Parts: sequence; structure tokens; C-alpha cells
Amino acid sequence: MKTTIEAAKGLSPEAIPESAKAELARLAVAARERSHCPYSHTAVGAALLCADGTVYTGANIENAAFSPSVCAERVALFTAVHEGEREFLAIAVAGGEAGKPPKGIFPPCGVCRQVMAEFFRPDARVLLADGKGYAERTFADLLPDGFGPGFLL
Repeated sequence: MKTTIEAAKGLSPEAIPESAKAELARLAVAARERSHCPYSHTAVGAALLCADGTVYTGANIENAAFSPSVCAERVALFTAVHEGEREFLAIAVAGGEAGKPPKGIFPPCGVCRQVMAEFFRPDARVLLADGKGYAERTFADLLPDGFGPGFLL
């Protein structure tokens, strides 16, 4: 799903208003409903905020062979990149047992963090939504000393 949060257009990550963060967290929780998780029964949703205010959502999509499965964060990020986006302010992530509200925060896995390192600034915000609110981190908090494009020749 693609939508826009007008209040976040053209801002830096630290200037995103609380109302926009709350909306991003709500969109991540709602994105869980589109999850395909017949094996883990863990529904994960993500909402990615681009610098122009566009939001791309994603949900985890599982496969019986497991390795072809893809996380919600990567669905949202790859869709945004495919659509031409390259600047990201924040991502919200929510997860938990399918069909039930999130019980707590659900941080991105290591693979998703590595994919985010390709595109995220260190000060990009990561909102860990629990259905009632969110815990806020910077991307650098989640992946300190991460490997990125700057390490390649």
C-alpha cells in the first residue's frame, strides 16, 4: 500500500512530528493484516516514510521452503526503491501472533538491518510499534558500526 503523510514532507528525521510518527506506527500495525504467515503464525507489518512524505507499507510473506520468505521491512523498502525512492526518514515495524494485537516491540531482523544500511542515514528513525505506541531508535542504534556502501572500493 502507498499513502502520504503530508506533515513529514521535506523534514529531517529528527524533525518528524509526533503525529506523523504515530500515524506511521498505526500503518505498520495495520499492514500486519496483509501478512502471509501460515508457518510461523507471526504477522509483521512495516511502514516506510520517504523524504517526500510518501509511505510504503509491507508485510511478511512466508514460503514453505523458508529461505524464499521475505520480511515486511524488505517488502516495503524494495517496493519504495523500485518506485524510485532513495531517501528515507523512518520506518515503523510491528509484529506478533497473527490475528492478535502486538504484545510488545518487534525489532527488524539482522538481514533487514543490513538491507536498511544500504539506504538509511544513521539518524533515520526506527519506530518499534506495539499497537499502543512505539519505542523510537535511530538506525545507528540498531546497527552500530554496520557494513555499508562506504566500505566497498
